Amino acid sequence: MNNSHQKIRNYIVDNFLFGDDQGLDNDTSFLENGIIDSTGILELVAFLEQEMKIEIADEELLPENLDSINRIVGFISQKANSTAPLTDS
Repeated sequence: MNNSHQKIRNYIVDNFLFGDDQGLDNDTSFLENGIIDSTGILELVAFLEQEMKIEIADEELLPENLDSINRIVGFISQKANSTAPLTDS
């Protein structure tokens, strides 16, 4: 497990699971399993923006990006690799 996986796992366990990570796999859906609600997503986003030094736009607040540890790590990796600047045409 890489450092990003561990940081995110620790945050989820400490803030949403009260220290009990039983049944939390890296692919466990936060929403389907009632781990994080809509308010929790906002807390998670604030954590990710601060800890991972990224900005998450409103249109990126999707389950495809934020609904499991693996999805978050993939999303962060994708953002880190998208270095092409946006330009006005």
